[in-house]
Amino acid sequence: MTQKNDQVWFITGANKGLGAAIAKEALDKGYKVVAAARKTEGMEKFLGDSPNLLIVRLDITNDEQVQSAVNAALVRFGRIDVLVNNAGYGLLGHFEEISEKLIRQQIETNVFGTMKLTRAVLPLMRKQGSGWIIVVSSTSGIRAVGGGSVYSASKFALEGWTEGLSMDLKPFGIRCMLVEPGPFRTDFLNAKASCTFSDLEIDDYKQQREIMHSNYISADQNQPGDPAKLAKALMTAVNASNPPLRLIAGKNAVASIDQYLKERRSELKVWREVSSSTDFD
Repeated sequence: MTQKNDQVWFITGANKGLGAAIAKEALDKGYKVVAAARKTEGMEKFLGDSPNLLIVRLDITNDEQVQSAVNAALVRFGRIDVLVNNAGYGLLGHFEEISEKLIRQQIETNVFGTMKLTRAVLPLMRKQGSGWIIVVSSTSGIRAVGGGSVYSASKFALEGWTEGLSMDLKPFGIRCMLVEPGPFRTDFLNAKASCTFSDLEIDDYKQQREIMHSNYISADQNQPGDPAKLAKALMTAVNASNPPLRLIAGKNAVASIDQYLKERRSELKVWREVSSSTDFD
């Protein structure tokens, strides 16, 4: 890894929410930042005007834009030390009420788009002999909730991929980290900005659907998580002598995952004998 102030951070979805907060914190720490987003209008207002900042237009599902953005980063800064895969969105609703088209779009963006950009950056990091691949997952990548099965499917996929990737890349001096936020005060639940809701309606789900939508509307902009504090926590973790593979973010997230792991371990204990009975004698 290069000296601290010479690090180049490439951050996707940097026009709002967690991505913008991470980009701002990186700039404040003196890092060079490539701030990438599908919509770049107005990003300078939040991130400022700095020779350390390069704003690029990037749809992570678009091959040409991926290569163009990576090339622009190299022309400007010569290297990429930290890739923050933050771009993505939530598809919320009950599985049967979500069309296959929307499901494929969710996986294409959250999973394949993230993989596409990472594949473009890894040869640079291998050549450098160092680097960080950071993947913004979710507590929904550890435990699913009602009305979030497809979104969880995308985040569960990123969890398994990143865990395996960390093993593949260790010999090259490249590290991986999963960031697992709970509810943060971004526009994640805003259907006009970052969130997509199910596109089909089945009568049997009507009551559940109405309750779910009401809960989402009431939670929007009332989430306890502070994006700026998450950005600071990420910097602390990346620069630690023994950084975690998984960084859970938020008190709600810590409590939720702690309880979930206890339930998993309890179930394992109850079914251990049956589970262990399936080998050849």
